[in-house]
Amino acid sequence: MFKHLFTYRLKVLLRDKETIFWTLLFPIALSLFFYMALSGLRNVGGFETISIALVEEQNNPTFETVLESLSTGEDPMFDIRESTLEEARDLLEDSTISGIIQVSDTPSLVVNTSGIRQSILKSFLDEYLQTSSTVARILQEDPSTGPRIGQVIAQRMEYTKDAPISKGEYNMVLGYYYALIAMTCFYGGFLGMAEVNQIQANLSKRAARLNIAPVHKMKAFLYNLSASFLIQLVEMGFFLAFLLFVLKVDFGDKTGWILLTTLVGAVTGLSFGAFISAAVKGSENTKNGIFIGVTMLCSFLAGLMFHEMKYLVQTNVPILARLNPVNLLADSYYSLYVFDSLDRYFQNLAGLLIFTLVFSLGTYLIIRRRKYASL
Repeated sequence: MFKHLFTYRLKVLLRDKETIFWTLLFPIALSLFFYMALSGLRNVGGFETISIALVEEQNNPTFETVLESLSTGEDPMFDIRESTLEEARDLLEDSTISGIIQVSDTPSLVVNTSGIRQSILKSFLDEYLQTSSTVARILQEDPSTGPRIGQVIAQRMEYTKDAPISKGEYNMVLGYYYALIAMTCFYGGFLGMAEVNQIQANLSKRAARLNIAPVHKMKAFLYNLSASFLIQLVEMGFFLAFLLFVLKVDFGDKTGWILLTTLVGAVTGLSFGAFISAAVKGSENTKNGIFIGVTMLCSFLAGLMFHEMKYLVQTNVPILARLNPVNLLADSYYSLYVFDSLDRYFQNLAGLLIFTLVFSLGTYLIIRRRKYASL
């Protein structure tokens, strides 16, 4: 009996083009859009040489030596253009340069906008002025310290230690892909919805025949659900392979845990779809609409459309983040990539298993008691 129902249902599902589209083709298309739209964000945070104009109003050899040291080498901080004040203002107006440094006894900075480059220029100039002022005061109080000042400045003490919490370098683009994978797992709920619909006699003639056939309804449901689960696993494996080998998305080196996460996510998504279909009374279109709406809302709160939304929710409404199964799944992938410890990962996994239990138990209680006056 199991083999017959399982094989038959597998063939039916593979011919359901609409379900295949939503559970596989749509996520792949969305990942391609992400790749094209977000590829420029991969290098965000990389330093670029800052173009500045140098206007020499007075001779200041010390400051000019510092600037020269920062504008040479393989990865210079500044690209310096010596010019008159009028020429420099024209370059600044055309956004050819980020700022103008006027050289005098007390160098000054001229900018016409605010941004990262302008902030770096201001920080550099403030630090130089502070250091030169300190050196001048020390020399005035004790001229004999002159030979040692250069060594002290060159050997600045660092009072903080860089202790990374993980070996992975997290890129904000990964957050979008993790949320997309989580959404894809939950879109497997379309398969769960289809299985519940197939045993509701008021929705199809096939379901009506099943309810009067000498076959236990719950057994038929579980056999068919097994076929849906297999298809969901194959689709998720194909989708992960597409992200890894075609789009070159970095999942880190915890392959086994990633596969386990995907397995749990597929089960949770399948049970979620089954629960929605069992709990919502109405046509298939009504159920599909509610399912898509709830899934996309959860995906939005997990950072699918706006990456910072995930952190806004966690900061301001942390309970909502814990009650969002899509966020728990996306955060599981994030935890595996960023943290060496698995504590946060296991918390998310436990939350997903609890949701799976609730959805499965709710589905069972609803469809077990459903009766029909006539068929």
